[in-house]
Amino acid sequence: MDMIAQNYVGCDISKQWLDFFDETSGRLRRIDNQADAIAAYVAGLDPSRDFVVMEATGVHDRLLRHALAKAGVPFSRHNPAHTHHYSKSTRRRAKTDPLDARMLSDYGRRYQPEAEPAPREEGEQLQSLTGHRDQLVEMRATLKKQLGEAFEAIVITSLKDLIGSLDARIKALEGQIADIIRQAEDTARDYTLMVSVPGVSKVGAFSLLALLPELGKRSPKAIAALVGLAPFDNKSGKLSRRSQIQGGRSRVRRALYMAALTAIRTCERFKTFYTALAARSGSKKLAIIAVARKLLV
Repeated sequence: MDMIAQNYVGCDISKQWLDFFDETSGRLRRIDNQADAIAAYVAGLDPSRDFVVMEATGVHDRLLRHALAKAGVPFSRHNPAHTHHYSKSTRRRAKTDPLDARMLSDYGRRYQPEAEPAPREEGEQLQSLTGHRDQLVEMRATLKKQLGEAFEAIVITSLKDLIGSLDARIKALEGQIADIIRQAEDTARDYTLMVSVPGVSKVGAFSLLALLPELGKRSPKAIAALVGLAPFDNKSGKLSRRSQIQGGRSRVRRALYMAALTAIRTCERFKTFYTALAARSGSKKLAIIAVARKLLV
């Protein structure tokens, strides 16, 4: 039986529309980034042949991902920085949405990525709620700083009221996040396991569950690289610099960094590891990052 050749369909995504390039037919097509238009386009794709390649664009790719998953059409999302560098390597200078769609099709053909798992509703909800919680926490921190610098009584009262309101909203959001976790058996089990690790708070576990769904499904090295906790060599000729971490998911890395600080303070095993590594390397920050990586993998 002949194997069906994979057809990579590049898709450039914006808030208003989607540009598709089909490598087999060579056709470009633009549609509105609306559910009805997307459903009609996806209905014309062949799940056994077509593979959609897109950049990760936050909320703007959500309708497309759900439509593709519902139709059984495989797809993958990619870091825009990676696709940008790929485009530069092909010596393309012009940049338009249709050209980007063509480039993404080429990118798929070149790297033949694995298909992403179908989006899970609780995962999407967790991402949305934890992101909103993080925003409110940042707003509260800004208001607390302003409160520390305020002199007028009316301003102080206003700031305290706002901070109190944010406190209540953050607490309510955390309750809603906990409810979502409890309702999904697998997620609840993962959460219980995470908070049993020294240093990992409930908020840290929220971030890991929402922003690192690959945890437990990829190798430890791959997970560390996704988060940006994998050190990469920096050597050329006779020049040899210290390995460095770079890139990755900053919100997850920040949560793990804070968890590492707590683990060092409260767990003798991590404290001993940190102290020895800090003394040997001469870098406390390097030792903290190493603890964060141990918590993760």
